[in-house]
Amino acid sequence: QVQVVESGGGSVQVGGSLRLSCTASGLTSDDYVMGWFRQSPGKEREEIACISWSSVSTYYSESLRGRFTISRDNAKNTLYLEMNNLKPEDSAMYYCAAQRYSGDVDRKICRVWIFAYWGQGTQVTVSS
Repeated sequence: QVQVVESGGGSVQVGGSLRLSCTASGLTSDDYVMGWFRQSPGKEREEIACISWSSVSTYYSESLRGRFTISRDNAKNTLYLEMNNLKPEDSAMYYCAAQRYSGDVDRKICRVWIFAYWGQGTQVTVSS
C-alpha cells in the first residue's frame, strides 16, 4: 500500500521561510515522479513543482519559480520543498504526490490529474 506523508507546515510571517518534507513508502518501482501542489479555500488545486526520479529534470510553476525549490533524497524516500520570501497568498494546504513515471518532467506531467498517490496535506499560513 502506497503512503505519502507531508510534514513541516506551520505559521510564518511575511518574508519568512519554511521547508516542507514528504516521505513516500510502498512504491514498488524506483522510477516515480514526485511533486508539490497546493490548494487554497475556494480554489482549485494547483501545481507548484515536480521532479523526476533522477532529480535531473524539474518543472516549476512560473509564478513560483525563484522562491520555491524542489529537491529529493531517494535514499531516504523523501521529497522537499524549500519556500523563501513567503507571502500571504502562499497560505494554503500543501500536498505531496507521487506517480510511477520514468521520463522527464514538464508542464504536461506536472498536473494534478497525472498523480495517483497523494498525502493528506500540511497547512502553511503566512501572516503579516
